Amino acid sequence: MSPNTEKKAGPERSSGPAFLLIGKLGKSHGVHGEIDLQVYTDFPERLKHGKKVYLGEDKTPIVLDTVRPKNKLMLISFEGINSPEKVRLLTNQEVFVKTIDVPPLPEGVFYHHELIGLRVFEGEDLLGVISEILVTGANDVFVINNVESEELLLPDIPDVILEINLDEGKMRVSVPDGLRDDRT
Repeated sequence: MSPNTEKKAGPERSSGPAFLLIGKLGKSHGVHGEIDLQVYTDFPERLKHGKKVYLGEDKTPIVLDTVRPKNKLMLISFEGINSPEKVRLLTNQEVFVKTIDVPPLPEGVFYHHELIGLRVFEGEDLLGVISEILVTGANDVFVINNVESEELLLPDIPDVILEINLDEGKMRVSVPDGLRDDRT
């Protein structure tokens, strides 16, 4: 995310979700208890034998046994589940990791959950709060909602995102001409 920051990001921030969604289980595969995982994380290489993940709404802990790529998916198996009948029961379950287990990112790079809820300022004017982050491919786009429930979309580029301060819960921006609806 934005390179213009004053604090290193990382999972030590106390606010935010306790769990992060990293994927969703699909169909069983083969006869040894493997199942397809649709991967949502940008860091699939962190999914390894012995890693504890959490399944479903109840966040049931379970340990990965095997992990291997399969086209755009991953084929995984879990310790103690070694048959297609058992693994089929996990179909469509979401897979999570604990936020506190997520390694810190390089300085100036943030996890999305750290930015949701930041107050956004242009100068001294409060523009609103980040409610969503759209991943577009070229750059992320911050969705800013104000008290009138109006949206402002700001691209995550250095000329627009001037500063991110997680300690203060603030983002400082410069809104380019034409992006703000200035109806009076």
